[in-house]
Amino acid sequence: MSKLNIDQQTIKELFSNKKSDFLIPDYQRPYAWEETECQTLWDDIFTFAFPENDYSLFKSDEDEYFLGPIVTFKNADGKLEIIDGQQRLTTLMLMLRAFYSKFGNMKDTNSISTSDDIAKCIWKTDEFGNPDKNKLKIDSEVSSDDDKEEFLSILKSGETVAEQKSRYAKTYRFFQDKINEFLQTFPTYFAYLPTRILNNCILLPIEAESQDTALRIFSTLNDRGKPLSDTDIFKAQFYKFYSDMGRKDEFIQRWKDLETKCEDIFAAPSGSPMDELFTRYMYFERAKQGNKQTTTEALRKFYEKDKYAILKREETLSDLEDLVDFWKCIVTQDDTAFSDRVLRRLAVLNYAPNGMWTYLVSVYFMKNKNSEKLLDENDFYVFLDRITAFIWTYAVMRPGVNALRTPTYPAMIDIVNGRTVTFSDFLFSPDAVRKMLENYEFTNQRPITKSMLAWWAYSDDKQSLISLDTTLEIEHIFSRQRQINEKTLKDKNNLESLGNKALLEKGINIRASDYRFADKRKYYLGFTNDKGKEKAGTKVFELNNMAQSKDDFQETDIISRKEEILNGFLRYLDKNHLLTSQD
Repeated sequence: MSKLNIDQQTIKELFSNKKSDFLIPDYQRPYAWEETECQTLWDDIFTFAFPENDYSLFKSDEDEYFLGPIVTFKNADGKLEIIDGQQRLTTLMLMLRAFYSKFGNMKDTNSISTSDDIAKCIWKTDEFGNPDKNKLKIDSEVSSDDDKEEFLSILKSGETVAEQKSRYAKTYRFFQDKINEFLQTFPTYFAYLPTRILNNCILLPIEAESQDTALRIFSTLNDRGKPLSDTDIFKAQFYKFYSDMGRKDEFIQRWKDLETKCEDIFAAPSGSPMDELFTRYMYFERAKQGNKQTTTEALRKFYEKDKYAILKREETLSDLEDLVDFWKCIVTQDDTAFSDRVLRRLAVLNYAPNGMWTYLVSVYFMKNKNSEKLLDENDFYVFLDRITAFIWTYAVMRPGVNALRTPTYPAMIDIVNGRTVTFSDFLFSPDAVRKMLENYEFTNQRPITKSMLAWWAYSDDKQSLISLDTTLEIEHIFSRQRQINEKTLKDKNNLESLGNKALLEKGINIRASDYRFADKRKYYLGFTNDKGKEKAGTKVFELNNMAQSKDDFQETDIISRKEEILNGFLRYLDKNHLLTSQD
């Protein structure tokens, strides 16, 4: 069990402790507080220290104001690396420095005593307790913060110049202004405010025994700030690696470029967009290690092995850059990187029932890219065709992304070892597949429903490529409202049959959803409204063609279309050699 040192302390107790040597590490984010946050802190502290604007109402032996936790761990250099509380700690240091500067010309005993207390919070002291103003109690190595030297300079000198526009300088000037206002309003009681801040404002320092423990504590405690992502930690390792080679500036630029591309390409429901890139690369590294265990490690757990050895290789950053460029070509449907048929297959995979395909494709690219970062067109198409057929069928036969790990992880190992992916140990019985598909409820809530409809739309060679930015929804060709009004269908289950569904652009689907087929046709084909404005028809070829060739769409059409889709899918599986032979 991890050991923790937890001890509620006043600002003075924590900051003036000889063992307090804080470091804002390179993977942290830059200082972000603005005037709104500073004003709130000042107002809260002032109200606490001077209840009802009366210094005498304060009970120095009882009153406490809790400022929050400070989560740290002691790193290899003996410094307290800050995981949580960086923004708060930085702000308090700047506030104390502003108070210290104001005490400079004050000669009364209380002011001198308070000034000495503040000095011991800002600077390290010698064995006699004298502050050494060349040694601050806090340091910053934040790699993405161009203003960190300004922060340290302000703490040392207590001065800013007009040209300094950083948030550190703005925060420091804010507190200087507030202190001046306070001094003018309450000159006699000036020393009380910083004294009460030092002695009665409470922090909860939590010192963990490792970075990992500290990060877990932060994730548990913090429901307001944005937690550090795994890639914040990875960035620190890269930063040290490239800095040691004298290539710090090169790394910073390459990382920023990588970060920008990831933000444009990957969604991030949690963590950061770059976490997704590192996840896709992790599967390539796992496959090279021959790891086919279905239990996947957490991202940081994987990369931190052997002291982050994977991140301390020259080729890793280059690999990540190649991988993100590859996915950018997929997302933008770059026809200079891929043929039309490959782009069409990738468009289908965009509607996959789960994200496992992205890992398979990432591994395939990393293994098979040529010197120009391109793939053999025919081999890639065959690969995409096969994994589409397999993933779709597996999602119906054995639902759940976790189940798909069993055949997928060995397939990744086959890829990195130059073997063709066949899924030969996981072939499907044609009778079992047909029976399952015939009885499967393709409800709109199931991802596989949209997956099947995307596959069916693109199975027609006349279907043109539809932009991935287009929102496609599930259309009931025979509308629900029509069934409610007319009750034409003998078997009401046919309403939700795959034979009655197709993909349709969201805007057209909204307009056409409740109409009879005869009325839907104009929306499928496109029309000019009463104001002379043209409304584009659907780019889904099947619906467009249907609208040109049919006057109605009835129950017999639903039944025959479902059979056509199922027969087509079974032929697709057979073409990709994914069916067991019939005796």
